Order: sequence, then C-alpha cells, then structure tokens
Amino acid sequence: MSVSAAIVRGKAVVGLAFAQLRRSPGRTALTVIAVAVAVLAVTLLASLGVGVVETGERGLDNADQDIWISSDPVDPAASGTENPIVGSHGIAGQLMQRDDVSYAAPIGMYDVYVGTDPDDLERHPAVGVRETHEGFDFQSGGGFETPPEAYEGGRTEEPMTEEIVLDPRVAEKIGADVGDTIYVGTSRQTAPEYEFTVVGTSSYYSQYLGSETVTMPLVDLQAVAGTTGTDRATFITADVADGADREAVASELDEEYPGYDVRTSDEQIEAMFAERPLVLASGATLVGLAIVGGVVLTVNLFVLVAAQQRDELAALRAVGLSRRVLAGTIAVQGLVTGVVGGAVGLVATPLLSSGFNRVAASVAGFENLLQTPPKVYAAGFAVAIVVGTVVALVAGWRAGKYASIEHLEI
Repeated sequence: MSVSAAIVRGKAVVGLAFAQLRRSPGRTALTVIAVAVAVLAVTLLASLGVGVVETGERGLDNADQDIWISSDPVDPAASGTENPIVGSHGIAGQLMQRDDVSYAAPIGMYDVYVGTDPDDLERHPAVGVRETHEGFDFQSGGGFETPPEAYEGGRTEEPMTEEIVLDPRVAEKIGADVGDTIYVGTSRQTAPEYEFTVVGTSSYYSQYLGSETVTMPLVDLQAVAGTTGTDRATFITADVADGADREAVASELDEEYPGYDVRTSDEQIEAMFAERPLVLASGATLVGLAIVGGVVLTVNLFVLVAAQQRDELAALRAVGLSRRVLAGTIAVQGLVTGVVGGAVGLVATPLLSSGFNRVAASVAGFENLLQTPPKVYAAGFAVAIVVGTVVALVAGWRAGKYASIEHLEI
C-alpha cells in the first residue's frame, strides 16, 4: 500500500472515530469518566502503596540523626514495652566527648495516662527527648528544653521541667489548651501525683509512631515511670561532626559498644522494616493491585464500548470497510477517550489524595500518607493511553469479526 493510500486510510479512520464519538455524546462522556476512574484506581492505590513504604523512612529522615544506637527490638511501635538501654545519659555523654560526634541524646518511649481530671485519663504513647526543635511544626504554643542541672550531680527522681507537648487530637480529647495543667503517669494510680503544663501542640512524633503521641523531657518521663535510677531509653541518637564519615564512626561505636546495635540512619530504616515485613508487603501489594486493577477496568471498559458499537460496525462493514479500518476506528476512540479520561484522572489525583491525606491524618495520625511521585502519574497515564489503545484495537478487531449484515438485520 502506497504512502498516500495509507494517509487517506488514516484520515478515514480518524474521521470515523470522531464521528462515532460525536454521535453518542452520552456514551463518550461515560467512557471518559470510566477511564478517569481507572486512572484514579492506579494513582491513588499506588500512591498509598508508596506512602506506606515511605512513611517509616520519612519518620527517621525527619529525626535528622546520623547514627542510632539501639537494642532489640528496633520496632518503634514498641512504646512502653522495651527501653533496653541502661545508663543512656551516661552513654550519650561519652559520645559527646568524641571529636567525631557533635551531638548525642537518648530517646525513651513509654505508655502514659494523661488528662485534666485524675479520674478521667486517656492512655497514649509518650516520647521522651532532651528538647524539642524547629521541625516539630507546632500548631500552637512552643516546646521545651531540659535544663543542664538535670544532668549535674545525682539525678533527682522527681520531674524537673514538668512541661509536655500534646498531639492536637489528644489535647482536644482531654480538653486541654496551651498553659493548662494536666496529670501524667504510667498508670492511673500514679498519674494524679504528677502535674505537667501543656506548652504546645504538635503531631511530630505521631507521624512516626502512627498513634496520637505526647512528647516530654526524657528525665521527666523516666521520673514518672520510675526508671531514673537505671536511666533507661529506647534509642541513643547521634550526629557526626562536620567532615566525619558516619559509616566509619558507626563502625567504631559498634566495636566500642558490643552489647548494642549501632546503625546509620539508612541501616536503621532497613532494621525497622526487617522487624515489620508487612509494611513492605502491604506497600508492594497495593502498588500491584493498583496496576492490575486499572488494567482490568480498562480492558472491560473498551470491550463493552466495542460491543455497544456492533450495529454501527456492521453497517460500516456492509458498505465495504475492512476489519482493519473498523479496528482502527475503535483504537482511535480508545486513544482519544484515554487521553481525555487520563487527563481528568491525573488532575483529580492530587485533589483526592489531599482529601484522603486529611482523613488519614485525623484518623491514624499519618500526614501525607498518599505519596504521588511522577512515576505514579506515569503509571496511571500509561494505563489510560497505552493499555486503552491496545485493548480498544483488539476489541475492535474482534467486534469487526462479528459485525455482519446478518447481525445488522437482526
């Protein structure tokens, strides 16, 4: 077939395709909407899968620490069940004496009861740290800083700072505002003995743990937990000095502290996922379901579109058009509706993901759980364009096989 003949045939195919689309505007609109839904199935599910995997990584990245010293378990969700590092402030002090370490501090995790009424207390995870920082992104109020005298001489078994930062949802549940006094303890019986002032609200650690978390000075948390004497913590984090190699520093510390696990931040992420393999499995499954689901929706859609046009295809076949022309007509329809529907789906993706993220933040404490990197948009658009066009071509070819005068007469 000559080039000119191919061009003429191509123009005819495109013209017939657009004529069919204009002839049935309702069907065309429904097809575009269906393609958009298929694209959203891909982008939103894939975004959730990516977000599940990246949430843990983001939590550790936000902590902005080079080295993590811990002991089994490394599961950050084990709040209140394990604080295996004994003498944590002493170890942090030893690290600070090194020339290749610029900062070191322990982190403890316990479950505490909090409330404005000693007879009505809520149980929540608590994270104990030396001080808050700018990354806390306070919604109201501010943070705290442990005074140096808390580490000088003998440790007191009573809270020193008596300040606490609440997750905004915790503050709402117990009816506490910045400046209010609340009761805090590791049991309902001991909580009435300890009064703390709410200095701010922030969901910083809630994003990391996936629970509504409160934050307070570690020395105060140890005091209410009764572990001041043993000075227990879950982690000790450290920043290396400028110019120091964190892998080399971590290797030296691993030899110096054989009873603990010393990891860089990347290794800590890997260890966390090793303890929680369902996180990776869930993320991979969601991405896989997104792709498969989008393809299945697209296949079913264009098979139905081709089947609905059997009468029109039979009429065209009756006037002498070949199966290739008929298949090309359906393929062009698939391409056009795929482009338009794909564009609609991609435009709607950030709007819907933003809404779902707000729901996830309010319900589960995870902010920005749905992650939409460019590859997610590319996957959704590929399903709409590539799969849609190919499936429409095949469906058109098969439909053309049964498009006959006999069918038209029926």
